[in-house]
Amino acid sequence: MTQSAPAAHGISDPPQTIVIVGGVAGGASAAARLRRLNETAHIIVLERSGHVSFANCGLPYHLSGTISDRESLLLQTPESLWQRFRLDVRVQHEVVGIDAENKRVTARNLRSGALYDLDYDAMVLSPGATPIVPPIPGRERGLVLRNIEDLDQMLAREAEASDVVIVGAGFIGLEAAENLAAANRSVTIVELGRQVLAPLDPEMAEPILAELNDNGVSVKLGTSVAEIGDETVTLSDGTVLPADLVLFSIGVRPDVQLAKSAALELGPHGGIAVDQQMRTSAPGIWAVGDAVEKSDLLADEGESALMPLANIANREGRRAADSIMGRTTGVEAGQATAIVQVFGLTAAVTGWNEKKLRAANRPFLAIHTHALDHAGYYPGASTLRLKLLLAPDSGAILGAEAVGAKGADKRIDVLATAIRGGLTGPDLLDLELAYAPPFGSAKDPINQLGYISENRLSGLSPSVDFREVEDLQARGWQALDVRDDREVVFGMIPGAIQIPVNELRDRLDELPDAPTIVYCAVGQRAHVAQQLLQTAGLEVRNLDGGWSTWQAALAAGLVGQTPASAETIVATNG
Repeated sequence: MTQSAPAAHGISDPPQTIVIVGGVAGGASAAARLRRLNETAHIIVLERSGHVSFANCGLPYHLSGTISDRESLLLQTPESLWQRFRLDVRVQHEVVGIDAENKRVTARNLRSGALYDLDYDAMVLSPGATPIVPPIPGRERGLVLRNIEDLDQMLAREAEASDVVIVGAGFIGLEAAENLAAANRSVTIVELGRQVLAPLDPEMAEPILAELNDNGVSVKLGTSVAEIGDETVTLSDGTVLPADLVLFSIGVRPDVQLAKSAALELGPHGGIAVDQQMRTSAPGIWAVGDAVEKSDLLADEGESALMPLANIANREGRRAADSIMGRTTGVEAGQATAIVQVFGLTAAVTGWNEKKLRAANRPFLAIHTHALDHAGYYPGASTLRLKLLLAPDSGAILGAEAVGAKGADKRIDVLATAIRGGLTGPDLLDLELAYAPPFGSAKDPINQLGYISENRLSGLSPSVDFREVEDLQARGWQALDVRDDREVVFGMIPGAIQIPVNELRDRLDELPDAPTIVYCAVGQRAHVAQQLLQTAGLEVRNLDGGWSTWQAALAAGLVGQTPASAETIVATNG
C-alpha cells in the first residue's frame, strides 16, 4: 500500500501487551479481533474522545430526530468491552508521544492532566482523520461533525439557530443539509467546486443539485466562505448570508501527527504507509483506518490512495490483528464504494470516475443509461441513472455511478462486486439477478449495461460522447433526433433534424448524405435507428445516454450550446 514497502517485521511469540491508539471503527475492530485470537494478552485501548465505539456515520441523522435516541449511536462502552472481551479501554486518554525504538508510548489522562508511560510489544495506530478547516477570519465559530462531542455541540447550537451555512457539498455536508432542513432550519450550502458530490461526475450530480433545490436547500456553487461574522457569513463574491450556525464539511486529512513523531514513513498522499499486513515502517507498529494509505484496486500496482470509509477501516483492523498474531492474510486493495441519501434520491459510486480517468490520461468508454428501477407496469417505477466506465480494449469495469429514487444501492453493490471479481462490461449481460415486478425487470438495469457494453465493444453500435457532439457537427456530422413530436417540443440538440423512429424507413430520402449522430431519449430507439441507417450505408454513431444525458450535461455546463427549450423531458422509455 505504499511506494516503498515498509521493512518486514513480525512477532515470533504472541505479544503480552498490545496498545491500540484510537477506537471507533479500525481500532475497536482490531481490539476485538485480537481478543478472539489471544485470550491472555493485555490489550489497552487509548481513546482521546469520551467514546470508544460510536456510529459516526449516523451522526447527521440525530440532528433531525430520524435517529431519535442519542444512546443508540454508542455501539460499545468501556464497560461493555470489558465485560465481553476484557479490554482495558481508557477514554479521554490521549497518546502524546511514541518511542518506537524502545516500544513505549506516553499518554495523558485528559481528566487529570497526568502523564504516564506504557511499554508495548505491539501497537496499532488508529488515529483517524481530522476535518479540514480553512484559515479564514471567524473560523472559530464554525463546527465540524466527526464524533459525539461534535454532535452535542451542534445540538446545543442548533437549538437556537434558524439559519445554517454548510461549507462543502460532500457526503457529510449533504446528509447534514437534509437533516437540518428536516428540522425546519434554513440551509445554504457553499461549495467551491462547480458541482455537488465531487465523487460523482458532473452530469450525474445534476439530479442531486435539483433535489436539494426542490427541498428548499440553497446551493452556492463556485464560491467560498471569505469570513465568518457573529451572525453572518461573507462569501468570496461579496454575498452576505445570515448564519446562526456554520458547519465545515470540506473534507478530512489523515491524522499523522503521532506517526511523524515516531518517524514513520508516510505515503505520497500524506497518509501512513503500510504494507498488505498493515505494518508500518517501524517494527512492532501497525496502522489502520482513515490515517493510512490504501492500495487502489484500479490503479497501477503499488499506487495508493486515501479512502476514509468505515467499512475499509473495519477490515483493516481485523487484518492488522491477524498479522500481529502471526496470521498471514493480507488486506485487499480498496475501490472506494460509497453511498449517500439526499432527500428522495440516492447517489452511489464505486471505483474511478471519469474525472479521475481523464486526469490520469487513461482511455475509457462511458455508458449512460436511464432505466426504470423495476418493471414499468408495476406501480411506483422511477428512473434510475447509471454510468459505467470501461477499459475500451479489455472491457474491464473501471468505475460506476448510480443515482435514483430507488434501486441505486443494490445496483452499485452488484457493480462493486463485479469489479472485485474481475468481470467485464459484457459479462454483466449474463448475470442472473433476482426478478419480480416489484423489484426489477426481466432485463435488469445491470443486464442492460451488459447489452450495451457488448454492442459498443464489438463495434456493432459505435457511440459518441456528449462532449464530442459539437466538434463532430462542426466537421459535417448531422444530428438526427428520432423521438416523437410530443417529446421534441421540450428541446432538441441545436442543428438536429427530427424524424420519429417509426417513420424512418419511409423517410430515408430526407436525410443528408452525411455521417450521422442519432439520439432518442435514452438510447434504445436510437440503437434501432442506428442499425437501420447502417444497413442503408450511412456512418452512424449513437449518442450515449441520449437526450436525457445531454440535458444533464447542459445543466452541468459540460456542453456549450442551448437547446430550443430548457425544459427537462422525463423519459420512461428509450
